[in-house]
Amino acid sequence: MRANCSRTITIATILLVVAGLAGAATVVLRNARTVTGAAADHRDDERAPRTDLARSVADFTRGFGPGHGYREPDRADRTAVATAIGLLLDGHRHEAEQRLSQRDFTVRTIVDQDSGRRYAEVADRTDDAVAPRGWGRFYLDLDHRPRWSVQVPHPVADQGTEQLAVRVLRDSPGGVLVIAGAHRKAGEGNSADVAHRRDTVFHAVCAELARRGMPGVQLHGFAASSAPDHDVIVSTGVGREGRSDGRALADALGAHGFRVCRAWARTCPLEGQENMQGRVADARHVPFLHVEFAPAVRGADAAAEQAAHDIGTVTRRWERPRRHDESDLGRYSKRRP
Repeated sequence: MRANCSRTITIATILLVVAGLAGAATVVLRNARTVTGAAADHRDDERAPRTDLARSVADFTRGFGPGHGYREPDRADRTAVATAIGLLLDGHRHEAEQRLSQRDFTVRTIVDQDSGRRYAEVADRTDDAVAPRGWGRFYLDLDHRPRWSVQVPHPVADQGTEQLAVRVLRDSPGGVLVIAGAHRKAGEGNSADVAHRRDTVFHAVCAELARRGMPGVQLHGFAASSAPDHDVIVSTGVGREGRSDGRALADALGAHGFRVCRAWARTCPLEGQENMQGRVADARHVPFLHVEFAPAVRGADAAAEQAAHDIGTVTRRWERPRRHDESDLGRYSKRRP
């Protein structure tokens, strides 16, 4: 009886030792894979082309014009691209690339010459085709956790807004740049006017960002005759969540000599009440700023640089981790249904 008990204890001890060795081996292998993966990522970074982001965006939008360059996406297309952007945000690049490739999008890492930051560039393969679809382009900060977005729904049509957005992206870490892929009058009717449509890839991506609790600032341009007494019109659209951010932005702009119309304090033209991305943000209780700029602001380098830096007053605040939710995208995501 005693001998059987001893044998049982001996066998149990051996099994425990084997299990411990197996566990240690697993840890070693896992760490080796992690080191190997990190080394591979480092090699990829070294191969990433150094690019002037402003020039890349200018090249992308150069051919935009009314009456051509847009094809309406179906629901599956919109959902697939938005889901893939979400996967990129979560760090699942391989799966994101597979999904995007199925929709004729590419992903590459670039290094912006001006800021020195790495960005994931998500581009439509048809951009260089004879008949582009015009579904947009996206840049995600790879050196910081993305926590906010700058959106350009009317590139070229609202002249200079796309370059102003590049300045905003460079000014603050943690940004995602969302650019519409065609002139607002490129499609039938208003099908390419992405600020006022829900059935576009642009809207699907912005809605995914809002679903994740990421605040956004959307840039527009107005004709000087539309608001001759103002340089900038700052609004939160239909929502109220961005009021404190709007005030901070208006104060910063005003302190640097810009004449600002504050839509929450008085009636302003072009308040963005019909903006679809603003409506989605409001439904998610996420801050959203709709900002209109006069031609003099968008067309002058010094004024545009100052305006972008003033927007950074808000985006730099958005970039900081929110209290109570340092592991996720902020306190706004707590309110997701």
